[in-house]
Amino acid sequence: MAQVLEFRLPDLGQGLTEAEIVSWLVGVGDVVVVDQPVVEVETSKARVEVPCPYDGVVTARFGEEGSELPVGARLMTVAVGGGTEPVPGAVPRAKTSSGPADGGPGEGDTSGNVLVGYGTAAPSARRRRVAPDGLRAHGSPLEGAPVDSGPVASTGARSAAVAAGPVPVVSPLVRRLARQHGLDLRQLAGSGRQGLILRADVEWAIGQGRAEARSPQSASRGPASPAAAAAVGARVPLKGVRGAVAEKMTRSRREIPEATCWVDADATELMAARAVRNAAGGSKISLLALLARLCTAALGRFPELNATVDSAAREVVRLPAVHLGFAAQTDRGLVVPVVRDAHTRSAASLAQELARLTDRAVQGALAPAEMAGGTFTLNNYGVFGVDGATPIINHPEAAMLGVGRIMPRPWVHHGELAVRQVVQLSLTFDHRVCDGGVAGGFLRHVADCVEQPATLM
Repeated sequence: MAQVLEFRLPDLGQGLTEAEIVSWLVGVGDVVVVDQPVVEVETSKARVEVPCPYDGVVTARFGEEGSELPVGARLMTVAVGGGTEPVPGAVPRAKTSSGPADGGPGEGDTSGNVLVGYGTAAPSARRRRVAPDGLRAHGSPLEGAPVDSGPVASTGARSAAVAAGPVPVVSPLVRRLARQHGLDLRQLAGSGRQGLILRADVEWAIGQGRAEARSPQSASRGPASPAAAAAVGARVPLKGVRGAVAEKMTRSRREIPEATCWVDADATELMAARAVRNAAGGSKISLLALLARLCTAALGRFPELNATVDSAAREVVRLPAVHLGFAAQTDRGLVVPVVRDAHTRSAASLAQELARLTDRAVQGALAPAEMAGGTFTLNNYGVFGVDGATPIINHPEAAMLGVGRIMPRPWVHHGELAVRQVVQLSLTFDHRVCDGGVAGGFLRHVADCVEQPATLM
């Protein structure tokens, strides 16, 4: 006889307490194997696939795409065959019946194995396999659970949906909520992936309907839809990466007394030296890698800026290693990957690591550890076509170097007016760790190396 086990959202590491469900990779009735990815979730730091810790058949899923779950909440239940031994961390339902009704962890419950570091190295097949009817019989979902009805929906339900026209709704809870409030789902524009209608869309429409019901001019209007938001403005939830950025920037401005200084520098020789180096063959060195090398060299002379402030102890903590973060704009928002021990790397080594981390950032595959522990940040906002900015310090660091675009400008060179490649450099620093003399010395050293790269080489 099959035993039904619960799989709860595991501890994702780095102090994260919740995650948003991006997409389910398996459906109710599918056969899963150990370490097979079953759901893709997004935290404030990264998007990851969560592997299943045991073999069996999926009997229920908890949580819709787009919803957030706390660590320890139920993700899914799996029927494990009589001869299958559950992997440590699986929680039999009989032992968790005293947990809270909302699916959160009860007293004595655990969230299972920590996600970071468990599982086998070989990837499991992502192909969905449907269980035989005899085993599927053990997998009827719990009443009222937010379960995907897609691959196992009844024939009657599918026929009704087809007869009424295609409606991009997956969750039966969303359909039931719409029916209870008399909403026509065809008039709603879903905010989920590929127009999927989420519970938040239905709740928004319900709220709009109530607001219009209180207005005498709304008597003749039909059900509200998200398209009506254009008249009053849209609401964008601050969650995931966007929420994490907002929280960190707000904390930085609240806690750090920052100041900014800037200088223009002639980057003509730096660009020429890079062109000669790359033309000689071998691995190419990016401009960002050269700027990163200038940062590490300057921090070697001005270690006061490679620091953090312990407010509780009223101490400035100077850090021995330079873990260089760099701002990377992706489709998911702004992320800051970190090059570990950047002070020990050459320009070529920095170029390779920067390229690797950038590729992972674009793919949304950065691990939380690859975005943690930075001690100084390099922000090349010149790629957006702007000359200067006053960047906000990446808390809890003490400084950030900003680099504008490099473009031809009139410049006095050797006593004569000439057209040179000029860049504006800006340094935002925590005034608690140093005064303007140190900050100015750091920025001037970087500018001197930009103008005379042979000094660094």
